[in-house]
Amino acid sequence: MFTTIINELRKRTSSNTVFNPYQNEKVANNLQLYFEYLYKNNQNNILLIGEAPGYKGCRITGIPFTSGELFTNSEIKIFKDLKDEIFLEKIESENTATIIWNYLKNKDNLPIFWNSFPYHPFNIDNPKSNRAPNNEEIEEGKFYIEELVKIFNPKIIASIGRKGEKILKDMYPNNNIKYIRHPSYGGKTDFIKGMDEIYNKALERNI
Repeated sequence: MFTTIINELRKRTSSNTVFNPYQNEKVANNLQLYFEYLYKNNQNNILLIGEAPGYKGCRITGIPFTSGELFTNSEIKIFKDLKDEIFLEKIESENTATIIWNYLKNKDNLPIFWNSFPYHPFNIDNPKSNRAPNNEEIEEGKFYIEELVKIFNPKIIASIGRKGEKILKDMYPNNNIKYIRHPSYGGKTDFIKGMDEIYNKALERNI
């Protein structure tokens, strides 16, 4: 079911400003395990689109808004269930991922996390940095969002951050795309408020 999207992700070459973690077969398998877990457990109602993988988080795990530290130490069910199957080249803590999963720890309905650009963009020749994806890179990311929408058919689609908002408004101009502030750089309180609104909407729709 996820073969097409995984195979396409693996094709892109890395450069001195973009790293493709999915060229590593084990990291690509991490992502497949994550998608399969959500699908099998009917966690398909909310799709949240962020910006791009960060060097301490998704670049290592292959799974958006996660970190090696969460898979190693978190008591949240999804991490405990997948822990023994996930490949981690190294274990890092990532602040955004920690904030997000602290919010989700008591939620039964998990979102599908993805990014406007699925690869790690960084400043030239500095892989231990994060930069915002440019317009061309965001355009490249549209295919993967379309594929995930086809597979999961989410009832609610929202963005975490402005890059996710931009790509979703371009792709779905007739939808009222909800913007959630990214929790970094002092945005935690507004992030929680935005997530509460999404989950209240889900409750209203009984999903």
